[in-house]
Amino acid sequence: MHLVDEVFAGLVACRDACATRRQLLLAPLPLAVLATAAQASKINPSETAITLPNEISWVAWSGLPPHSGEMATLYGGLDKPGPYLVLMKWYPGYMSAPHSYATDRLSLVLSGTWWVNSGADFDPDATVPVPAGGFIRRVARTPHYDGVKKSSEVPAVIALFGIAPVELQLVDPIKPAWRRL
Repeated sequence: MHLVDEVFAGLVACRDACATRRQLLLAPLPLAVLATAAQASKINPSETAITLPNEISWVAWSGLPPHSGEMATLYGGLDKPGPYLVLMKWYPGYMSAPHSYATDRLSLVLSGTWWVNSGADFDPDATVPVPAGGFIRRVARTPHYDGVKKSSEVPAVIALFGIAPVELQLVDPIKPAWRRL
């Protein structure tokens, strides 16, 4: 039994020594983390542009019914040649008329539910719900329509990516471009 006691005492001593070494090694860690955080906070805005949610500037859609939606341009623009990224906020009770674009458009639903369909015939009851996290690719020159049903409690916010200038073509230009449900 004497040997077992010696082995046990050695293990306890090793555990205590290892704990002490671990404390000595980890003691400077908070200072290293603070130093790293201080370095990380010095972002060069010409290299990394950050826009926080409360800094995003939303504007009402021009030429469309009041309180039907808003847009925030994050990169490029719908009328400037090149890539763009915009946020669109659709309020409940509004849908677009069937239309198409000259280039593909990629859409990511960020919040709410966006109701979408393809085709030239406007039928809000035939739309498919796309919840937050859903992705939609609109193929160039194919008719489609979308919006938020009147029964929705919250607007849908969609991130739109594409190549501008955006050339929207209504399927039937005689009918309104925007539909109140």
